[in-house]
Amino acid sequence: KQWYQRRVAITAGTYKQRYYTPVEVGNHSSSKDLWVSFLGKVYDLTPLATKYTGNILLKPILSAGGKDISHWFNVNGTSVQPTQTDSTTCTPDTLTRSLSSIHTPETFASGETDEDSEKSDFDPQIRTHIDSKTGCEVAHTPQGRFIHIPPPYPSASWANDFGTPWWKDETYCIGHLSCKTRKIRIINTLTSQEHTVEVCGEETLEEILNRFYKYNEHAASYTWKYNGENLVMTKTLEQNGVKDEDDDFYELNFNEEDWLPAIHIYFNDDLTEA
Repeated sequence: KQWYQRRVAITAGTYKQRYYTPVEVGNHSSSKDLWVSFLGKVYDLTPLATKYTGNILLKPILSAGGKDISHWFNVNGTSVQPTQTDSTTCTPDTLTRSLSSIHTPETFASGETDEDSEKSDFDPQIRTHIDSKTGCEVAHTPQGRFIHIPPPYPSASWANDFGTPWWKDETYCIGHLSCKTRKIRIINTLTSQEHTVEVCGEETLEEILNRFYKYNEHAASYTWKYNGENLVMTKTLEQNGVKDEDDDFYELNFNEEDWLPAIHIYFNDDLTEA
């Protein structure tokens, strides 16, 4: 009954995806469907692009559609010279911290998220530099000045009545960029069909199940197992003992695609799905 209630909640539209892969972000790169990621979060800037259609200051943002733009921002709130390699990266420590904040069954059921606690601490700052002509600190935008960035010099045409700059406006934020993605094989023991799915390391099995609906709309009517053991759907793959061995395979010069972990799903025949 509890599992059925979760399935009903998802189909009723209450499920909200928390993590996205870089590939998912990259699929949204047009002016009418514009996503970017920065500092570990994913933003849907489509409303912004619609609002400023035709504005020359929108061009750098359009060019960055579907990409990570963490290098546009200061690191730890300090003013540093930007480099392409300063973008937020994933380390075992950062993934461990991410996994430690995964929802428990209680928080998943209540709908609580870790986003609320982050909002007060998240304050992205555009990189700055000292203008050689004026000696003033101004935004460093080698990609070109963009929406809500003031001109480097006083201008009567500049209007600052837009409110919150888009990079600080959490209404555009739709989730987190995965710190580490991985691929798994999901094998249907009833039909012998096999699908390779890229998932986020921070996702629970319930969230991975939600990804799998595009391959099997009856996925909730299956028991998910790994090495013959039932998987706990409110836990992540790592927490279920499904280790991510990509780095080991790389060091051994193995093709990790040949050694993807296999999740077997068994049909319950419980008529959860009509």
